[in-house]
Amino acid sequence: MVIAIYVVAGIVMAVGSLCFAWWSRDFRKFLAGAFFVSSGVLFYLYLADVSVPILGTSIVETPAVSGSRSLVHFSLFLVCLYFGFIKAPADEDTA
Repeated sequence: MVIAIYVVAGIVMAVGSLCFAWWSRDFRKFLAGAFFVSSGVLFYLYLADVSVPILGTSIVETPAVSGSRSLVHFSLFLVCLYFGFIKAPADEDTA
């Protein structure tokens, strides 16, 4: 039951974040920082060979999973960095 709650909460949070990120450049800037920090923490857990237990379950996240997640979070950081800081907004006049 706890796993189902985690999955539903993750989907709701992901959809909400995507909606905010689609409309708000400042939110994309925030997400860039959040993904940068989380990718660094996950990469550290991978290098330190630390297994992380998932709260309320008997599931343990292995260091290999942390390494994979750090790559995904770093790529999401690059996407948010580009669309939040580098690419000019579409509604801005370039003339």
